[in-house]
Amino acid sequence: MGKQFRLARGEDVSAPILILGGSGKTGRRLAKQLRKQGAVVRIAARRIEGPESARFDWSDTATWDGAYKGARAAYLVPPPRGGDASAAMIAFVKQALDAGVKRFVLLSASLLPAGGPGAGRVHQWLSESAPEWAVLRPSWFMQNFTEGVHLDTIRDESAIYSAAGDGRVGFVSAEDIAACAASVLTVDRAPNADFVLTGPEALSYDNVAARVSGVAGRAIAHQRIDAKALAKRYEAKGLPAQAAMVLAAMDGMISAGAEDRTTGAVRLLTGRDPVNFEAFALAEGVVWQRYPAGRLGVG
Repeated sequence: MGKQFRLARGEDVSAPILILGGSGKTGRRLAKQLRKQGAVVRIAARRIEGPESARFDWSDTATWDGAYKGARAAYLVPPPRGGDASAAMIAFVKQALDAGVKRFVLLSASLLPAGGPGAGRVHQWLSESAPEWAVLRPSWFMQNFTEGVHLDTIRDESAIYSAAGDGRVGFVSAEDIAACAASVLTVDRAPNADFVLTGPEALSYDNVAARVSGVAGRAIAHQRIDAKALAKRYEAKGLPAQAAMVLAAMDGMISAGAEDRTTGAVRLLTGRDPVNFEAFALAEGVVWQRYPAGRLGVG
């Protein structure tokens, strides 16, 4: 499929591709990659930040029409901060279909099958009702260590906290996820399938800590804690209690081996191998320095 990467035949190339979650880890990278391919994008966000933006709020249906109107495809990202928004997402897709949007690509998660909770329900609906669709189910993001939950503790405490034990994860780069999304949004024929996206190797958090240490220039420890303690840490960072519990419980699934796998989906969709953790760390690991510009360090 990667070799077929081009705008779909017969499509109006001036019609935008809608990106929900356009300021998120994958959305902003997807927008950049699509623009390089010559596609027009429309970023949907709570605040309008440019001529290519449309105000959008999952909880305000009055904003939906302005997001999907005139679009030819849409990248669907569940709203942040947890909670089950599947009903709202399905309602949005129904309206967008009626308005002429042809293709939908959903960002789900590797542990969420069709029919599962949250995005799994949207996945099931798309597979049964949408004429053109794809679902991307990435493993855990490499960017969780550079712009996500682990960044502050690496930088300020020289530590990575998890309840995953010795469990391994096929960490995948958000750049690769975005490249896969760009492919399935624009390829001639919609795949009408789901894809589990991983990096090239499964790593434990001990493995990750060792590799981060090599780039950060100091020892980074994997601090093994239980799921309850991890949930409390997530709550302290502002995550709602229920979402914090669910996220921490996923570490238990990792510990049991649920994420210990790799797939060839990135190569299938993009025509190239996914980035490995060493290359990712060298490219983005400057943020692990203890004294980043404009910030007081600790210790």
